[in-house]
Amino acid sequence: MNNPPTRTLRGYAGVSLRGFLMGVADVIPGVSGGTMAFILGIYDELIDAIRAVVPFLRNIVSLRWREAFEQFPWRFLLALVIGIGAAILSLAKFLHWALEEYPVFVYSVFFGLIVASVYVVRRRVRQWDLPPLLVVALFAIGAYLLMGLRPAETPNALWFIFLSGMIAICAMILPGISGAFILVLLGKYQYILGALINLDIVTVLVFMAGAAVGIISFANILRWLLDHYHDLTVAALVGFMLGSLRELWPWKQAVLVNDIPVQVVNTLPAAFTGEVALALGLMLVGFVAVILIEMAAERRQPR
Repeated sequence: MNNPPTRTLRGYAGVSLRGFLMGVADVIPGVSGGTMAFILGIYDELIDAIRAVVPFLRNIVSLRWREAFEQFPWRFLLALVIGIGAAILSLAKFLHWALEEYPVFVYSVFFGLIVASVYVVRRRVRQWDLPPLLVVALFAIGAYLLMGLRPAETPNALWFIFLSGMIAICAMILPGISGAFILVLLGKYQYILGALINLDIVTVLVFMAGAAVGIISFANILRWLLDHYHDLTVAALVGFMLGSLRELWPWKQAVLVNDIPVQVVNTLPAAFTGEVALALGLMLVGFVAVILIEMAAERRQPR
């Protein structure tokens, strides 16, 4: 582990501000909190802090309290979590309202964000030869079919909320992949936003517990895959996002059986109206936003 920088109180306030910007990214599907951490210069420190959790817990269990807190960057993580939490709580109500009142416009932005994310992430494959192309095709087809099979409503049971937290949090450590996007695919994005707004403490705590377990258990697995099978892992992520665009298409229609919606299918707009033009414009805004974020990240990379 790299030695963490020594910070004053003002320095930790800066970490909280970075956390706030990461939280803004995390709550918007298609904008990666990992990418934002990279832009803000704290990505490596964040990865090291996550890896330090297991040794910290081992020391706590062994009753080596002083050693545990001396070696664990708890001040950095606390300042970061405060900033992320403030951003999520401040944006949750607005996004929940927007999804209820203007779903076509919101999903248009999300669609543009993910298309741009596909473009950004595919550039991380070092060599596009046959194996990565086959992996992209396999995961794209699999994700597309999975989105068609997924029920319109996923369970709100606490076990599924826990699982959703486990899966979504892994996106935080992967630049280009959005945790909010994963929640959209799991059908829990709007539900979790609602839980935050309504202060559903049980749901929020279960989700956070899943996130804690997920980031501790999956972080090293994902890092190992990227270290040993980088191109194939990134290709799988690209294919997954491509196939999952089926879920984010803005124009949908419910299939009714006895006046009960049993399936939601994607449709095309009946006519080119002002609403359709605005939706397409918002797609472009989402696309450009991700490209600009990626350009900012590239400027921070060492030459």
